[in-house]
Amino acid sequence: MNNKKTKPKAPPAKREENALILDYLSLGYVQNDMSKFKGKAIAQAIGADYFTLLELTPIDDSEFDIGDTVYIGKDGSKAKARVFSKLDFENLTATSRIELDYAIEDIVKSQEKKFVEFFNTAGPLSTRLHKLELIPGIGKKHMWKIIDARKEKPFESFEDISERVPPLSNPAGMIVNRIKQELDTTITKKGKNKYYLFTNIPKRSSNQKTRKKQW
Repeated sequence: MNNKKTKPKAPPAKREENALILDYLSLGYVQNDMSKFKGKAIAQAIGADYFTLLELTPIDDSEFDIGDTVYIGKDGSKAKARVFSKLDFENLTATSRIELDYAIEDIVKSQEKKFVEFFNTAGPLSTRLHKLELIPGIGKKHMWKIIDARKEKPFESFEDISERVPPLSNPAGMIVNRIKQELDTTITKKGKNKYYLFTNIPKRSSNQKTRKKQW
């Protein structure tokens, strides 16, 4: 009888259907350590559903502008680009790092209902830590204000959250900051940083003690 304990596998990453272009390099990378694309067009992008960082290669000489939304789903007849690989945060170009904030903010605001629902339904992780406390800027005091307000009536929008819980002047921005923390593979994944609320677990973190938490 084999009594060896097997390590739990990371949950399978959810597939992206669309991606936002962060940077488009028509002549490929110029860095020596990324020379596989030297002379070949490559785009850096972020998935529009699960914020997966991706490298895309154009199909049929397609060209992209920063901010374009590109279909990358299973229907090959609609695709303008194919996914070459997932991308580590530290390998983002300077342009991609600048555009990342704007792209995440655009996605969060376009899916406002989804993220407002997080404020309405997020529960405790343990007796000491609540999911709301994973959001930068929310401690115990603000957490209880949110819980008390949503008991009276569920939140309907980011504006509604700001009006009923005044310390949260920019709830969308707070979500953006949390998503950036989850994507950043240069951050040690301990404490609050070991949890993933909104993103797929990065490849580099799959063997660490990270936890994917549903709302």
